Amino acid sequence: MPHAIEEGPGTRGRSKDRALRRSQAAGILTGGVVAGTLDITYACVFWALKAGVPPRRIFQSVAAGLLGPASFEGGVATAALGLLLHFFIATTMSLVYFVAAGRFPVLLRRAFLCGTIYGLLLYAVMNYIVVPLSAASAGPRDPLWIGLSVLVHMFLIGVPIAVIIRSRHGAG
Repeated sequence: MPHAIEEGPGTRGRSKDRALRRSQAAGILTGGVVAGTLDITYACVFWALKAGVPPRRIFQSVAAGLLGPASFEGGVATAALGLLLHFFIATTMSLVYFVAAGRFPVLLRRAFLCGTIYGLLLYAVMNYIVVPLSAASAGPRDPLWIGLSVLVHMFLIGVPIAVIIRSRHGAG
């Protein structure tokens, strides 16, 4: 005999809590996908226009953080790994903002400003901590790439994450 769904005074609150958690998880994932898509699109377009570099090579350069120079010899498999890693990192950035916003509500109230600052912080962390500690070689020193990358981190990564997290943080 199938079990009846238990309903009572306490079950509505649990249902709302689950719906809130789902909405928040969707916000974290959406923030990662949006920021990741904007970032990887920027990298692919920039390097295609500047040096004729195909997207596969860009994705492999992300995998190089894990695999080192061998990532460029792995074909589609290492390109796919690089793309997966890229979106994992972007989603982690979104998760970190979500957690921080729970402790510091100003991150939600001033999402545009805080997102801009967060993007700048992400640029610094990625370029001065993560990449140097990875198996990847040092990134390009092209001044245009660096300047645009700082702006992309601020306005196409930090701000979208902050705005999306704000829209879902307490949503129900």
